[in-house]
Amino acid sequence: MTVPLTSLSHGAGCGCKLSAADLRPIVASLAPPTDPRVLVATDTADDAGVVRLTAEIALVQTADFFTPIVDDPYWFGRIAATNALSDVYAMGGTPVSALNLVAFPLETLGPDVLRDILRGGADAVAEAGASIVGGHSIDDPEPKYGLAVTGVVHPDEVLTNAGGQPGDVLWLTKPLGAGTIATAIKRELAAPELIVRGIEVMTTLNATAAAQAREAGAHALTDVTGFGLLGHTHELAAASGLAAEIHAESVPAIDGVLDLLADERALAGGSKRNRRDADTWTSWDPVDPARARLVCDAMTSGGLLAALPEGARIDGWPVGRLVPGSPGTLRVF
Repeated sequence: MTVPLTSLSHGAGCGCKLSAADLRPIVASLAPPTDPRVLVATDTADDAGVVRLTAEIALVQTADFFTPIVDDPYWFGRIAATNALSDVYAMGGTPVSALNLVAFPLETLGPDVLRDILRGGADAVAEAGASIVGGHSIDDPEPKYGLAVTGVVHPDEVLTNAGGQPGDVLWLTKPLGAGTIATAIKRELAAPELIVRGIEVMTTLNATAAAQAREAGAHALTDVTGFGLLGHTHELAAASGLAAEIHAESVPAIDGVLDLLADERALAGGSKRNRRDADTWTSWDPVDPARARLVCDAMTSGGLLAALPEGARIDGWPVGRLVPGSPGTLRVF
């Protein structure tokens, strides 16, 4: 009998992340790097670190792994790898190589399940034009998988959280709702077609979106994952020294997710943590409850959030804008 992978995880996908509210004071207490070659570290809550190697080349480095978000091993691996690769794209970089990060109960689930997880990850990395060159594994009763990814970018072409300008329009390149779908799977509320739609979104690389954002003159760029749209908008706005507005009705949802969010039956624990955190720096106009839950969805392998100059366009949805105001504060209307 096949064991559903999601039955072995306490959370699902990026919903198993530690909360941003808990992490901020911990990270802030650590000494920042002083090496002048370090171009991007933790101070701007960016998606990856960037270190200059030469006048022409900088390394982009990230690591991302999580517990199963779907039950199929292959698609779990492919989603996790796509999610990790996204951090490099969000910095304007190109993935080059990756290392597998594996925590797995081999005696319980057997080698075939792990082989399928790794095959899914390898296919995502190959689609990105990169190579898996090694990895590390540990025995763990709760499966976890992801990648440490290395990419490259020209030092003068790094895109960070910190470059947003007043009046920039915020564009989102994928619909939200993966956290809701993952919870619905665990609670046996997800129809098969909803799972298929979620997998399609979560396995789409952000390579094209990143190229479009650069071509459109993006001032700032990030991806939307476990801290939700509001959490990642908060980080981008704070790093840019600005406030932000989000138009809830403009935020796209994976087809079927808003129906699930009409109540809290499929509301992920990570999404609840995101809402509690958001309430400390967000003012809410009257908003449909389902859409209020959506903008806090603990997304996995989400799209890019790009701050574009007025009039610029990419494939996606304009969901708000950056405005003068207390850095990092949001208004949802």
